[in-house]
Amino acid sequence: MRVYVLLFNAGTENEGIHTIQMGDRNTVLMFEEEEDATRFGVLLEAQDFPTPSVEALEDEEIKEFCRSVNYDWQLIQAGELAVPPDSNVEQTDWQPEENKDEQQGEKKAEKSDSDLEYSSDELDNIRRRLEGLL
Repeated sequence: MRVYVLLFNAGTENEGIHTIQMGDRNTVLMFEEEEDATRFGVLLEAQDFPTPSVEALEDEEIKEFCRSVNYDWQLIQAGELAVPPDSNVEQTDWQPEENKDEQQGEKKAEKSDSDLEYSSDELDNIRRRLEGLL
């Protein structure tokens, strides 16, 4: 049976599937209807989540994935109104693509700055050589 799930950064190395945390367990929601999954995604966006993609997959594929990572799954019947919980986890296992790009840029900038660090002896030597040019 085809079901619909919510993915973030679909088709990238940084792809993540939306789960709801119940206690210490993660649960993947599988929607019977694409419209219900889309509605849930809009509700997530209203909670400042990045825009998710609604992807159609075989339910057995999702169940196998859940088994492999020790997640639970829940089928949301057609027309059933699923609402995201009021509270969200502080830190996700994935990062939105724009945040990931920003973080990589910051790391590169930090690395570039550290590459420019010289010992005081090296700086004195460079300073003397520059003064000698004047």
